[in-house]
Amino acid sequence: MKIFFVKKRTIATYFLIFILTSVSILYTQGITPRTIQVFMNPERQLPIYSVETPEKKIAISFDAAWGDEYTQEILDILEEHNIKSTFFLVGFWVDKYPHQVKKIFDEGHEIGNHSSTHPDMAKISQEEIIKELNVTGEKIEKIIGKKPILLRPPYGAYNNTLLTTAKEEGYYTIQWDVDSLDWKELGVEPMVERVTSKVKNGSIVLFHNNAKYLTQALPNILKTLQDEGYEIIPISELIYKEDYHIDHEGRQHKN
Repeated sequence: MKIFFVKKRTIATYFLIFILTSVSILYTQGITPRTIQVFMNPERQLPIYSVETPEKKIAISFDAAWGDEYTQEILDILEEHNIKSTFFLVGFWVDKYPHQVKKIFDEGHEIGNHSSTHPDMAKISQEEIIKELNVTGEKIEKIIGKKPILLRPPYGAYNNTLLTTAKEEGYYTIQWDVDSLDWKELGVEPMVERVTSKVKNGSIVLFHNNAKYLTQALPNILKTLQDEGYEIIPISELIYKEDYHIDHEGRQHKN
């Protein structure tokens, strides 16, 4: 009988090759890193990234934390295209621009909660999460007379504690499946191409209210999407409020 000795380094090399090959196969099958993460941790919850719908309906959203230079122009562009959208506001932005909070709401747009101090909400305690939600929620409600029901965590960071706590506090946690990358300041055309090429039925698009090239790119984006037959509505009108499930890609489905 022959006995074979295999070096630990060789075993490690083969194991690494196996892992890389497995990941490659998953990618070729259309399985994304988010999917892989869920498979590795099946107990991990997911927020809503997009919505499964046969209708050509999508939502666009604007996160507001830093500055107000372009907000009015964004509102004018939206009005020109007869579009209602969703603005996620941070508490300190609400404090600094309460008149804009009221104006956004009065013009028919939806206001969501984007935390109070813009922390990584996956790294804070449940008590701190509740405070982040309630402080900003109360500020918004005081101005517009309505409590927000949508939450977008800063940096898109979340964990099960956040999702469970947000739900208990009456929030649907919202991410996005189309990122404009407007914060990278790549220019107008790259932003237009990126958004219009990636949108599909049920998409949620991420913009930031103070991105440098946004107001130059937004009219072209909206015109292109409307010409393609998409109806652009607030997120709360796009998502399902009850009797739904969220798949491994964060896509919400009606049960």
